[in-house]
Amino acid sequence: MKKNAFTLIIFIVIGLITGAIVSQLLEPVKALSFLTKSAEISWEPRADLHIIKYSLALQIRLNLISILGIVAAFWIYRKL
Repeated sequence: MKKNAFTLIIFIVIGLITGAIVSQLLEPVKALSFLTKSAEISWEPRADLHIIKYSLALQIRLNLISILGIVAAFWIYRKL
């Protein structure tokens, strides 16, 4: 498999999604609440130029399991 930036981005997105799914599955377990507590990062650029108006909202919720998913995705990418 050819290594390039697009492949790395795909692996990282898959790792984030996998981490988010595992985090939701482990959320009811009280003993693992430190792994599922999320921090939100949001960015909302917007402009009104009288001709064009745009608004974009980007929100990322990271927790330890999502970060572990990113690390695992990067590790798998490196092993290819």
